[in-house]
Amino acid sequence: MQPEQTADGSYTLFVPEMDEHYHSVKGARTESEHIFIQMGLQHVTVPAPRVLEIGFGTGLNAFLTLLEAERTHRPVCFTTIELYPVPEETLQLLGYPEQIAPSRAAEYEALHRAEWNKPVSITPWFTLHKIQGDFTQFPFTGAYDVIYFDAFAPDKQPEMWHPSLFESLYRITASGGVLTTYCAKGSVRRMLQSAGYTIERLPGPPGGKREILRATR
Repeated sequence: MQPEQTADGSYTLFVPEMDEHYHSVKGARTESEHIFIQMGLQHVTVPAPRVLEIGFGTGLNAFLTLLEAERTHRPVCFTTIELYPVPEETLQLLGYPEQIAPSRAAEYEALHRAEWNKPVSITPWFTLHKIQGDFTQFPFTGAYDVIYFDAFAPDKQPEMWHPSLFESLYRITASGGVLTTYCAKGSVRRMLQSAGYTIERLPGPPGGKREILRATR
């Protein structure tokens, strides 16, 4: 994996074997803030959101969620599943804390050093539960107010974009909860609708994709 600077100055990782980036080359931070924080987390009004992220990756979405929880003093329980964790030495090349919130560098490191497969309190406002496992096989339980669906693109990881998986996610979405994703393809929209969600096509991030999807239960 190779670090690559994106249009907003933040970095992403390029995976040569898949010919794919972890984030948009139009702006990694801009994309994550728009799709997952603004259109997802900020959209729900519950006092203590339960967030599920499909694909921990670089930890950018988790870090931005932690910062939002600290800003609003709204406690977040954040669960994320990742089959292939990114090596720490690779993460250090991205420089997210320095670019985004230098005073929170310790918390960013704590996200990645937290023990897997158990809840860990990172700050008084943010609890992290990292699951090392295969999303396509994992028997999720409970209910989540926000789901960040941030898997690689359907043509790169088609097994992650199967109707049965969206049906499983619908079952664990709380009433009024939302799922947000960067992928606005018609096939994905139809799968989400078939699972039971109500779909909105929303403007994409500045300088990036034209549309994104938000699915509401």
